[in-house]
Amino acid sequence: MAASAGRQRYRWLVLLASAVLLVIWFLTPAGQDDPGASGGGPTSSPTVPSAVSTDDTTTFPETSPPETTGSVDPDSGLPVVRVDDLPAQVAETIALIEDGGPFPEDRDGITFENREGILPDASRGYYREYTVPTPGSDDRGARRIVEGGDGELYWTADHYASFARIAGYP
Repeated sequence: MAASAGRQRYRWLVLLASAVLLVIWFLTPAGQDDPGASGGGPTSSPTVPSAVSTDDTTTFPETSPPETTGSVDPDSGLPVVRVDDLPAQVAETIALIEDGGPFPEDRDGITFENREGILPDASRGYYREYTVPTPGSDDRGARRIVEGGDGELYWTADHYASFARIAGYP
């Protein structure tokens, strides 16, 4: 009988401890481990490095914004950029898109879901993404062209954090 009472007491202690932990978990605000999550600290705008020229080649840091034409695309509200103002690999990728491939990356041509909501709203499958090779990168890098179903092209150098509409494509 004493063993049974001991087990009963143990079960109640485990149940009580579980309940206490559950209450603590519910009362602890999400993101408490991230001191920046509250938004209470000072903020600053990031600086963006400019293109770097070495010898006869120009490399573009993945965070560099495209040189825009100064105009804004009326359909998307995005800045407009000329192909000539982008890295040479962009024109090469556009040629592959126009030819239907073959593409260097297996994931080229997959559906771009526009989760960031930067591009104009469209039905699923409207946008396709293509890798723009980054010289010296061991992976796909951050540079992409996204093609809309009507042939419009968008450029991102920072893995979808920002876009520009490429001029001259519907």
